[in-house]
Amino acid sequence: MKYCILMGSPRKNGNTSKLLQPFIEELQLRDIPYELIWLYDKRIEPCIACRRCQRDWTVFGCHYSDDAQEIFYQILDSDVIVLATPIYSWFCTPPMKALLDRMVYGMNKYYGDEKGPSLWKGKQLAIITTCGYRPEKGADLFEEGIKRYCKHSQLNYLGMLAERDLGYQSVFLSEDKTERSRSFARRLIADADSPAR
Repeated sequence: MKYCILMGSPRKNGNTSKLLQPFIEELQLRDIPYELIWLYDKRIEPCIACRRCQRDWTVFGCHYSDDAQEIFYQILDSDVIVLATPIYSWFCTPPMKALLDRMVYGMNKYYGDEKGPSLWKGKQLAIITTCGYRPEKGADLFEEGIKRYCKHSQLNYLGMLAERDLGYQSVFLSEDKTERSRSFARRLIADADSPAR
């Protein structure tokens, strides 16, 4: 199984990056291949719903020539997609939102003259997120949106790891959070390899 980790944080050493590191270490311990894509380092234009991507069901087909095309192929080449993002105003950061909008059209050929396939049908998706509120009040709306996104796109939703930042004067990454990140990775690995999937 290959993992594609889409990192939505603008900070290379921020809370989300720190929470993601033990997760990645678990993948490395098991020699599981992964790609880590820093979305703030990419040029990702916002979707304008022009539907050009619907003309050819075998390609991304977007009229923009930006980095979303490359990410499209990296996602197609993976088995598990991990959305890693801090929560900004109860949702993911702007480059991740732009990418999700572009992928829901480019991957799902549902919007042309006739309904086509989902190019990423059956892939698995999980969330790793950080927020300032308790996760049940800070990350719940993003998780619900992604659950609906997965159902619409015929992706298998694997779950969410959400951890709270208690403020600028506190140390974010604790031993408990580190272990929950490792445990989340182990669970995803087990779930992704399950023959029931």
